[in-house]
Amino acid sequence: MQFELKPIGHDAIPEALQKAERYRLLNEPSEAQSICEDILQIDPGNQEALVMLLLALTDQIGEGVSGAEARALLPRLTSEYQRAYYAGVISERSAKGIMKMAHPGWQHAAYESLAEGMRWFEKAESIRPANNDDALLRWNTCARLLMRNPSLKPREVERLQEVFGE
Repeated sequence: MQFELKPIGHDAIPEALQKAERYRLLNEPSEAQSICEDILQIDPGNQEALVMLLLALTDQIGEGVSGAEARALLPRLTSEYQRAYYAGVISERSAKGIMKMAHPGWQHAAYESLAEGMRWFEKAESIRPANNDDALLRWNTCARLLMRNPSLKPREVERLQEVFGE
């Protein structure tokens, strides 16, 4: 069934962004996603709505949403720092989704996704704005996840252990 969606007014954007953030905090990311989509219909370049939408999508990874949907938004971000930082967030949250689902081979996939996130956070760190250590905090989170979960390891390590019996 198709409906013609009702557009919101430009003046309603600030309050709509507040509502989207509130829905995310209430763990209702699909509502936040819908609000952000409404905002982007009338203001396609709205950076705050793009970031909020990206985060709402990553909140739903493992629940029918893939990291690819969030990654598709990255080119629309105008800040190189934000593109790198949020690419790392997507990878980190994808790893957490992989860990929850625990499909065969999940340990390797989660490791690889965390390692990818750490590379993005390192890139973001190198171009971060002054007094912004968000990328370092996220890198540390990924590192702690790997240190606390020794079963998370790259595929090559397991193959070498099988070959050399270590």
